[in-house]
Amino acid sequence: MKAGILLGLTPRHIRRLIERVQQAGDQGLAHQGRGKPSNRRIPETVKAKGLKLYAQRYGDFGPTLAAEKLAERHGIAVSAETLRGWLLATGVTHFRRRKRPHRAWRARKAHPGELVQLDGSHHDWFEGRGARCVLMAYIDDASSRVFARFYDHEGTIPAMDSFTRYVMQYGVPLALYADKHTTYQSPAEPTGEERLAGTKPQSQFGRALSELGVELIAAHSPQAKGRVERLFNTMQDRLVKELRLAGIGTIEAANRFVEAWLPSYNRRFAVQPAHAADLHRPPPAGGDLNRILCIKTSRCLRRDWTVVHHRQLYQVQTNVRAAHVIVEDRVDGTMRITHNGRPLHYHAIPARPERVAEPHKAPVPRRPVKPTAAHPWRTRMLPEETKHAAAAIT
Repeated sequence: MKAGILLGLTPRHIRRLIERVQQAGDQGLAHQGRGKPSNRRIPETVKAKGLKLYAQRYGDFGPTLAAEKLAERHGIAVSAETLRGWLLATGVTHFRRRKRPHRAWRARKAHPGELVQLDGSHHDWFEGRGARCVLMAYIDDASSRVFARFYDHEGTIPAMDSFTRYVMQYGVPLALYADKHTTYQSPAEPTGEERLAGTKPQSQFGRALSELGVELIAAHSPQAKGRVERLFNTMQDRLVKELRLAGIGTIEAANRFVEAWLPSYNRRFAVQPAHAADLHRPPPAGGDLNRILCIKTSRCLRRDWTVVHHRQLYQVQTNVRAAHVIVEDRVDGTMRITHNGRPLHYHAIPARPERVAEPHKAPVPRRPVKPTAAHPWRTRMLPEETKHAAAAIT
């Protein structure tokens, strides 16, 4: 009775085991079916038929899909793993799983602001109550502190606007980790000057980060920026439900909600960094941040001091001697025209002056010209006359 309690077996089974040990020794404890064919094994005829059909019709199928087709089309019910074992035993190995590249675990950065991961999540955040949108999220690698904001698309202006708000709240980080989206990494081929200088093309966002002294690191796979990817898994579950309970269906209302909701989220899920020293730098003084985080385009300054930008003509009023100026499209929708960092006064020209069309002149018919009697056409010699003239000269 005590042995049954300790082993979790009935007293009857304990007595049965004692009898087996007395008769066969330790071997009596082994299962009696060991080494014998299973009573639930698939018949050899069914196995042979399944392997024949696989070789004839499903030779390039994997075991999972092949098992589905054998059951669906031929009535042979066999599991994918059983079929896999049959195929391996016969030497069919083309479906073997390829080894995944080894990804070493990376420790967190020690200081807040040392590395921040950035990405955008395209999702039906409002569950049909509003249009689909993008959540631009920043997560600090050392502390998992989150900053996020909704936008209607993932592009240069949303990236600059969200980063401006992040910098105003936390400061300028040392490095930013993002994927190879064209917003962050330029797909253009390097020019001749860039090849000579050993530099790569930059996107507008990448150019702004370099001016702020922020290193932009490109992630070569989603696993490389796993922290922000896992954040989106959490947000697409937790934040979606919070927005549902609040009845929110617009980006403006969602941003107001997230701004009030994120502090409690960070208090609950942020971790203590290894070192408390914050490496975020203070934002640039004055309006330099808006001057840097904008779209800068070089435009030709014509001789009449006009500039064409987005099919609109602008008249520069400041006296400047330059062949090109920089047009800055700010995040707030305003525009600046600068030269060497100095803003220029300008105004938009509503419409280009129309050219006055010259009156159409009717073509004057030309009179036919009749050759004179002394014209070469009339004085040319015939072939017979040419021969006599040549004989007379000789």
